[in-house]
Amino acid sequence: MSMLTNLDLIRRVNLFAKITPDQAELLANAVVKRRFKRGELIVEQGRKSNSLFIILSGRARVLVTDRKSREVILASLKPGDYIGEMSLIDNEPHSASVEAEIQTDVFVLGRTEFTRCLEESPPMAYSVMQGLVQRLRKADAKIESLALVGVYGRVADVLLGRAATDGESEMTIREKISRQDIAKMVGASREMVSRVMRDFEEQGFIETREGGSIVVKERRAVPR
Repeated sequence: MSMLTNLDLIRRVNLFAKITPDQAELLANAVVKRRFKRGELIVEQGRKSNSLFIILSGRARVLVTDRKSREVILASLKPGDYIGEMSLIDNEPHSASVEAEIQTDVFVLGRTEFTRCLEESPPMAYSVMQGLVQRLRKADAKIESLALVGVYGRVADVLLGRAATDGESEMTIREKISRQDIAKMVGASREMVSRVMRDFEEQGFIETREGGSIVVKERRAVPR
């Protein structure tokens, strides 16, 4: 990361793909790079940060916490994803926290510069709108899944969603994912998720390998 200039990094972010060269130069001078350690909060539910955060490297997760400190993981974020635009638009506190899953590098863009970009670059404003619509669709799908799909189906969806193709009939989840995290994603207890994972292993749907990676062997029908 140290070998690349801010301008180089700006040009790699899809959100800024259609801004003009002059706008890219202004952004390159306005952004600040920050590094978050594993487990550190990038934004915190119920608070304002007055900034847009664009993930350059690493991985983060979006989570909400209730009054009893129970957590639900809403989404996983990867390089190119951005955080905090809703709070900047409506000036309300963040509706969820975002936590670095591993060491994560981000660009931080202040409110003034973000607002100016939206006003001066209709393509960027449209990209932000598209991002908001995609998040709304994902939220609708998650609500539908929680209401209509059984735990087996929800766990299968999480596994398939995080797996990368490794061959014609196998896919692999390379990063270690705990039963507790899966439980937070699907709205079930850790014990229930452990039972589902055991059943999937017995059925040959998945195989957990040394080091924690999970092989998803085939897209067979799963009880929903």
